[in-house]
Amino acid sequence: MAHTENKRTLVGIVVSDKMEKSAVVSVERQFPHQKYSKQMKRSTKYKVHDETNSAKVGDKVLVEECRPLSKGKRWFLKKVIEKAV
Repeated sequence: MAHTENKRTLVGIVVSDKMEKSAVVSVERQFPHQKYSKQMKRSTKYKVHDETNSAKVGDKVLVEECRPLSKGKRWFLKKVIEKAV
């Protein structure tokens, strides 16, 4: 019986591409405040493995969860959705 693994994917904006084969991607999420029900925004930054150094600052990218590649890298760049202007 084949085991199909569902890996998490996120869409975010590249905020840094200064590392070799890595980028930092900021992923924004929205949720209601517990007491006041106002929509709140929070962002989380992930280090992403970018083998070809194709992602540049401002690009919208799709990232996928993977095995730990280093102390802080657990995501890899799936594709660049939209290039920065």
